[in-house]
Amino acid sequence: MEKLTHQEEEIMLIIFQQGKGFIKDFIQLMDEPQPPYTTVASIVKNLERKGYVKAKRYGNTYEYCPVMEENEYKSKLMSGLVQNYFENSYKEMVSFFVEKQKISTEELQEIIKLIEKK
Repeated sequence: MEKLTHQEEEIMLIIFQQGKGFIKDFIQLMDEPQPPYTTVASIVKNLERKGYVKAKRYGNTYEYCPVMEENEYKSKLMSGLVQNYFENSYKEMVSFFVEKQKISTEELQEIIKLIEKK
């Protein structure tokens, strides 16, 4: 799947939150200042073209819904991140965050416990 821009991802997260909806519904959930209708409509059309949402026509308007669950999207996003930036190694990713002091010892111990439970 094609990578999403920041704006596409922002709207995709809103669509996941809503489950489905119309452009006006998505705009209402956006922070101020809200973008113009045409801007959001264009972004949602790009999401449809990229295969992230599908549309159902009702007269002159369309209702959009995601084609995958949010967890599936997150999984694909993280897999791509690990593959592209950390040599396909989750160990490398965790090491990176440890070196940058973004993960504490306590958090690492919690991660280890989660892994051991699985």
